[in-house]
Order: sequence, then C-alpha cells, then structure tokens
Amino acid sequence: MQPLGTVGCGYADAVTVPGNPATPPAVRGAGWIVVVQGATALVMAAVLVVRRLAGADQHVVNGLGTAIWFTLVGGGVLAAGCSLVAGKRRGRGLGVFTQLLLLPVAWYLAVGSHQPAFGIPLGIVALTALILLFTPAAVRWAAGGDQRGPASSASRGPDSR
Repeated sequence: MQPLGTVGCGYADAVTVPGNPATPPAVRGAGWIVVVQGATALVMAAVLVVRRLAGADQHVVNGLGTAIWFTLVGGGVLAAGCSLVAGKRRGRGLGVFTQLLLLPVAWYLAVGSHQPAFGIPLGIVALTALILLFTPAAVRWAAGGDQRGPASSASRGPDSR
C-alpha cells in the first residue's frame, strides 16, 4: 500500500493516459447501456439457435442465419460498450451508430407495429444513450486526444489539431 498523496503505479494510473481527460460518468453510463444492448443481441442469437435445435419451422425465416447475424452485430456492440465503460474512445462511434439505428426500430415498434409497450422504452433508452454520448463533457473527452490547445491566428502554419 502506498501512503495517501503519493504518485504510484496503481490501477488508476494504469488505465488513465497521462494528459488525457478522465472519462466522464456520462460516457460510462452510455457504455453500460450499449453493453446491455450487445448482450441482448447475443441472448437473442442463443434463443434462435435453441429454437432451431428444438425443431422450429425454418421455412419462412432462417433462424440460424439470423442467429449468426445477431452474434456478429451483438458482439461488436458489446465490444463497443465495454470500450466505453473502460474509458476507450474507440467504442463511441459504434455506440452512436447503434442508437441511431435503434431509433427508427423504436418508431416502427411503437407506431407501425402498434406495440408502444416495446417501442417507447426502446426509444427512451436509445435517446438516453445518445444524450449521454453528446453531453459537453463527453464531446470534450472524445476530442481530447486530438486537441493540443485552442486554435490561434498567431500560428503561421495551418491548424493541425
């Protein structure tokens, strides 16, 4: 154990890149939402595989092919969510893209399919994740690695932030 107030190589030092701002709680919250969405897709893939093995009719929809698709997409979304929870910037783009894809799905569920009990909560969750990923602190955090300082007209060369 190190005494309080000393600088060491603890867990926080290992996961924080020096000079970069700390990960805002909003980003971690959005990351947990994205993790749950990815895990839900993987659970859906498992359900489709179990249905196939149980002998469900596959004439209309190929459950195994859909399960493979859910596995690939769910795995990517889960990885993006884990990256956000861990404070890595690489998961933000896929997290935003996932929410933007889920908004029309929520609209269709609520309006087109007349199932507002599913569509409205899904829309609220997707909007919440988007809001968390676009808070001012989250945007500053996302741009933190590329900005060395404010732009200035005093510099001779082009702005290369």
